[in-house]
Amino acid sequence: MPALNVEFSDRELEDLRQIAKERGTSMKALVREAAAADIARHRALQEGAEAFRRFFAAHADEFAAAFPEDEPSVRDEERGA
Repeated sequence: MPALNVEFSDRELEDLRQIAKERGTSMKALVREAAAADIARHRALQEGAEAFRRFFAAHADEFAAAFPEDEPSVRDEERGA
């Protein structure tokens, strides 16, 4: 399995040791769990954003009708071109 060396300050390393001890786990497992949790969170946010984009695109006309003040004006579109 590929590995990654990660550098920590002395303070961070001591904090990791303490947390691992309190949780009854190794520092390696603690850091791996934290990274895996962040990866899962990142994926979930990406999937949620994509689901929102699809939903918004499918209902764009309804949003435009409900919130006309948020629609770009012709002048805004001309500036962007």
